[in-house]
Amino acid sequence: MELKNRKLRAMITLLLFLSILYSPSYVATGYSADLEITIDSSGFVTIQGTTDYPDLLAKNTEIYTSKEQSFWLLNITKNEIFSDFVFTLTLPETSEVNYVKSSGSVIISEELGNLVVKGLGKNESFSLIVQYKTQKILEQEEILGFDFITILLMICIVVLIILFFVVLIFADKQKKPTSSQLKEEGKEINLRGLNERQKQIVKLLMESKRALTQTDIQRELNIPKAAVSRNIRGLELKGLVEKEQIGMSNLIRLKKP
Repeated sequence: MELKNRKLRAMITLLLFLSILYSPSYVATGYSADLEITIDSSGFVTIQGTTDYPDLLAKNTEIYTSKEQSFWLLNITKNEIFSDFVFTLTLPETSEVNYVKSSGSVIISEELGNLVVKGLGKNESFSLIVQYKTQKILEQEEILGFDFITILLMICIVVLIILFFVVLIFADKQKKPTSSQLKEEGKEINLRGLNERQKQIVKLLMESKRALTQTDIQRELNIPKAAVSRNIRGLELKGLVEKEQIGMSNLIRLKKP
């Protein structure tokens, strides 16, 4: 009888030990983590600390960051349950945070010129998503904006200079007589219908600004005397020149209006 009681007590003790050993209250409910996370200005992430989650710790990795236009995005998401986690995220110097999404609770503060995001949670998955912009990008945007304005001003200046010279050239052309007309003392002389020697005679009289003898015209233009007389006669008939006889010489001048 006593032997049976001893066996019964031993069985009860064994059952109690097994129930305590395999009780859910003594079984781990998930992973744990105490992490220090830093990001440099180039988007490289370093995760240090203690955790039993495999391959969570990393050094200078880009697997958790991406960039779209001027914004960086940090995304560390683990779907497994963590019984507890604590993290401190240090962003690059002079960063600006657009938004933070995290499991658990988070606070944002500034320490030594860096934005710091601290968070903790229990019995939930670990998730940390932060969108931010670095000061380097902000400065580049300001420089690009400044460069755009500078280039635009330079283009405007170049266009104005070109227009100025175009106006000058056009005005100069307006001042200069064309090959078909000349101006002398406010009088416009139409050269159309004149032969080449008649045009030469008219231009010579205008440049001389005085009456010339037929001999002067012959010598200056190096044309035969007969050709000079014939062409002067043609200019007289067209009403462009007039002849005045002084002694044995004829003075030729442009006819006044």
